[in-house]
Amino acid sequence: MSNGLTTEQARRALDRAGRNEVPAPPGPHLAHRIGRQLADPLILLLLAAATVTGLLRDATDTTVILLVIVVNTSVGVAQEVRADRAVGALRRLGAPTARVVRDGVERVLPAAELVRGDLVVLTAGDVVPADVRLTEAHRVRVDESALTGESVPVHRAAGTDLSAGTVLVTGRGRGLVTDTGADSALGRIATLVSAARPGPTPLQKRLSRLGRVLGVIVVVLSAVVTVLGVLAGEPLVRMAVTGVSLVDAVETLGSVTVLCSDKTGTLTEGRMAVETALPAAGTDLVELARAGILCNDATLVPPTADHPQWTVVGDPLEGALLSFAVRHGLDVEAVRAAAPRLREEPFDPLTRRMVTVHAGPDGQAYTVCKGAPEVVLPPGDPLLDEADRLAAQGLRVLAVAAGTGQPLPLGLVGIGDPVRTGAAGVVATCARAGIRVLLVTGDHPATARRIAEDLGIRRAGDRVVRGDTGPIDGTDLARVTVFARTRPEQKLDIVAALQRQGHVVAMTGDGVNDAPALRRADIGVALGAGGTEVARQAADLVLADDNLATVVGAVHEGRRVYDNIRRFLRYALSGGVAELLVMLVGPLVGLAVPLLPAQILWINLLAHGLPGVALGAEPGSADAMRRPPRSPSESVLGAGLTRAVLSIGTVIAVVALGAGVLAHRSGVPAQTMVFLILGLAQLGVALAVRAPRRTGAGNRWLGLAVLASAALLLGAVLLVPLRQLLGTAALTPPQLLAALAVAALPGAGLAILRRAHRMGPSGRVPPPVPRRTVELEEVGRR
Repeated sequence: MSNGLTTEQARRALDRAGRNEVPAPPGPHLAHRIGRQLADPLILLLLAAATVTGLLRDATDTTVILLVIVVNTSVGVAQEVRADRAVGALRRLGAPTARVVRDGVERVLPAAELVRGDLVVLTAGDVVPADVRLTEAHRVRVDESALTGESVPVHRAAGTDLSAGTVLVTGRGRGLVTDTGADSALGRIATLVSAARPGPTPLQKRLSRLGRVLGVIVVVLSAVVTVLGVLAGEPLVRMAVTGVSLVDAVETLGSVTVLCSDKTGTLTEGRMAVETALPAAGTDLVELARAGILCNDATLVPPTADHPQWTVVGDPLEGALLSFAVRHGLDVEAVRAAAPRLREEPFDPLTRRMVTVHAGPDGQAYTVCKGAPEVVLPPGDPLLDEADRLAAQGLRVLAVAAGTGQPLPLGLVGIGDPVRTGAAGVVATCARAGIRVLLVTGDHPATARRIAEDLGIRRAGDRVVRGDTGPIDGTDLARVTVFARTRPEQKLDIVAALQRQGHVVAMTGDGVNDAPALRRADIGVALGAGGTEVARQAADLVLADDNLATVVGAVHEGRRVYDNIRRFLRYALSGGVAELLVMLVGPLVGLAVPLLPAQILWINLLAHGLPGVALGAEPGSADAMRRPPRSPSESVLGAGLTRAVLSIGTVIAVVALGAGVLAHRSGVPAQTMVFLILGLAQLGVALAVRAPRRTGAGNRWLGLAVLASAALLLGAVLLVPLRQLLGTAALTPPQLLAALAVAALPGAGLAILRRAHRMGPSGRVPPPVPRRTVELEEVGRR
């Protein structure tokens, strides 16, 4: 079975047994989604109000209340379905893969396509994709805590079984798939439990608390409105319904202050190639290249119809060594067949080396070792100075040694990995946004220093800390920008030290030992293409393109989302404040009932419906990446938002009540004037609080939503059926024009103040920051 199954055998087995997937729990039915929307306390209040008005045969108020409930529920369900579809698409994008031998060729396939009898290849960091019986094992230790709860990794030898969902912590192995999907150990457990929904984010919790507080305040004030109306002689039922009507009136990333980034594949392109090779005295390049083939677990896959280029299966660095050997005329498979591997010591981040032992042609064991020069080479070897020189050029340097007894140095290999185009711009963008970028790598200090300087991460006076010279947790990190020779577990110390200083930390990682640091970081970011499955499962975000620019784009998106939440709160709460003030103060200035229940609900339906949803699609502000991160402890209504809400709400209320009083004294339908001005003024505020317009970045949906809502508000005065439904009166054209002019005042004043604030003392608006479109995958750990 060393050649694995054929493609045809695998296809037939897949048809018989089905895909290697645990059946996903069915999504909520439509009735369940509707029920969740109707269970909202404010909706329950509206339902109670509709029941009361229905029993009293008040068709007008009943119709409007039910219309509000239907529209609110429909919008909520539609947004929920859309979000579920988006998450489903992202999960399909990040589906796990497995290394499998098919038709004698090792290839990477979706784990869902595995079948019984497949020969899979497992390396450290892999999540076992199905139940597997090991046929080959080299220092394999497995974390089985996902199934047994036992946190200590256990040793597994050839002939033993590995369960789906367990994790290879160290070593390398091969095995035959014995069970897949629901028949696997993990699948049998999964069918007994329902999927757990991730808990709310800190922002969601704060918004929930805010909603509860506002709900209590509004209910109390609505009760005051009801009491005042009853004392003024209005019917109790009408005032109760009026009070109920008034009641209806991507976060952590935006807070990141430090971004700890690996080098390979994030700041660089991950396309490794041998640029320099220095043989030791008495060694030629072919012998050096031959050793690089033997002490190597990667495979070169020839071009196919689907993949017209040669591809590497395995570590990109080892792939670079194979390509180097091929360029020197060596046949990879022939070299390996001539010196079969007898045993091995897989690469370990602690020892920073890999050792393999092979059967030599004369029967003697031939040992090959590759790794960090200071580990592989003896002290005082002149190649160590050469290694420092190559590292200072930004190359990743490996030393290779081999021999039938004690391995002797064969030479050095300098591997280049081009810096990503635009990486320096990403670092500069982070600096403008108040985000400090740190380079955390296992590379030689000289390599790390050169890359950091080229990208603008390290500046004059900044320190480089080595992880191989002592503990990191007690280091003063104020002027440290580079961590070199860092072991994966030391990343946890770096994250903890930064968090103790009050920073919000994002950490990138790709290895199995990076998982603790990814979990500890405020935002764990795993590499989707080049990282291990363990790292991906431990992270909050998985980069589909392994590009650090995507993280910066995510920070921008997080700030945009948070800005839009505050933008919506500024708009919606100021409208609610205005409505409450109108109903509270109106009776004191001669307007006994400024608005009818149906009119309040109509305003809320139109003002907070489509425009409120459209505000969530506003583009990011021009200064989103030019301002320091917000504090994660900052209230959603902090930074002056509460004062702005009260000010805007008061201005709208004053304008509406003032027009109503004048209309009442002039014999014009005062209630209709208050209704029209109060609704239109809120729509004007929606336009005023939008993000500053930038070329190609406008939100046309907001303009259309405001236009549609304004038309329906005017229709309540112009159309006889709506006048009868809402209790409004007809207005003459001059009166309508006067109402439109007065209603425009709050929004126009707010727009002028915002523009003056943006211009600042210089009188100039800052230039826009280009927005980069990014693709992100959310892994929902919290």
